Amino acid sequence: MAQTFSGLGRIEAIRQLFEGTGFRPFEEPLWFEAKPQECISTAAALLLEGIDFDLVYFPLKHLGRKAVLRATGELYAVLARPETLSVQLGISAKLDFPQVQELWSGLAAAAREHGYKHLSLDLQPSRNGLTIALSATGRHSAAVSAARPMAQSKDLVCVSGALGAAFLGLQVLERERLKFDQGSTDRKGLEQYKMLVGAYLRPELTPQIPALLEESGVAPAFGYFMTRGLADALLRLSRDSGYGVKVYADKIPFEGGSFTLGKELDLDPVSAAMNGGEDYHLLYVVPMAQFERFRKDFQTFDIIGHLARPEVGAVLVSPDGLEHPVSAQGWSAQTDGE
Repeated sequence: MAQTFSGLGRIEAIRQLFEGTGFRPFEEPLWFEAKPQECISTAAALLLEGIDFDLVYFPLKHLGRKAVLRATGELYAVLARPETLSVQLGISAKLDFPQVQELWSGLAAAAREHGYKHLSLDLQPSRNGLTIALSATGRHSAAVSAARPMAQSKDLVCVSGALGAAFLGLQVLERERLKFDQGSTDRKGLEQYKMLVGAYLRPELTPQIPALLEESGVAPAFGYFMTRGLADALLRLSRDSGYGVKVYADKIPFEGGSFTLGKELDLDPVSAAMNGGEDYHLLYVVPMAQFERFRKDFQTFDIIGHLARPEVGAVLVSPDGLEHPVSAQGWSAQTDGE
């Protein structure tokens, strides 16, 4: 019989969850000493069952890992190295203790992978499904912050991986779930598009990114972690920099199978990249003067566009040269057009 929280109690459950993780339980509050020439960055994330994930097809270990990346990517966007991670789990009655252990194993493994020094956990009951809340802090030297240049027109917009893949992978999972509910046992779709499904369930994020950028001497003017689609990141970039942004549709990287699946589902992969979300990739703005060095040291990144005059706004340039204003959910029409 599976262990229950009522039988264990909150404190004993936390103690057991920390066994074998390499982290100490009950480190509350988390803190660390910042050196005189260091800057501290913070990031937070909230994932809600039924909104951000569906436990019908999301393995709990993968979910725990992805939750850590959600907060960690925000630190990497500003070139901070992870230091502390606080996690709060709202546990619904349908989850037993072994299932929470599986979720926590993914969280703890990702925390180790990305170099967190301290990890804390609290557990609370939830009536509305599983809730995962994270708060992360990281550090970077003041010299790194000071080296970030002022943005200029023609600075390059670069992304760390294929876009739209995670959203398309989610559509595969939803389609297969519907087929399963209708009694089908055919799983060919999952196998055919396993790279797209993997992009959604188990995204990758290189832990060494801040260190590599610092060692190479490449200082991005701006950085963003894309979880709501490329369009949202471009609008934030235009707002924060005061410049326009041009991105070229034929420069956007796509995962293999994206266009085949797009035809099957009547979904445009470019639209998936712009507004699908869940890609968990980094977008950096790199000065033109550092282009050759960046291209040599960061070959996994793709250059998809550049900054432009402020009056251009944020636009997607189609292969025929037409410029289409970028819009994104959560941005008003007035903001989108600025």
